[in-house]
Amino acid sequence: MPESVAVFIVNALGLYLGVGLLVAVVLQVRGLGRLDPAAEGAGIGFRLLVLPGLIALWPILATRAVRGEGPPAERNAHRDAAGAASE
Repeated sequence: MPESVAVFIVNALGLYLGVGLLVAVVLQVRGLGRLDPAAEGAGIGFRLLVLPGLIALWPILATRAVRGEGPPAERNAHRDAAGAASE
């Protein structure tokens, strides 16, 4: 692998993580409760625990925050059967 390709990959990864850190801080301060109502009022321990995930998954979480979407509904066989029984 040429050195220029390696430098490009490292720079791209650094840019991705830098933007991720910026978005994560904004989500921690303003939008974490909108993404998941259970996270509203969470302590510093929880916020530090989810920080790496916010940085890594920032494109998905930023899109959900902009759209105002909450967490996706869980789907499994038990919930599907319960939903079908109530209809």
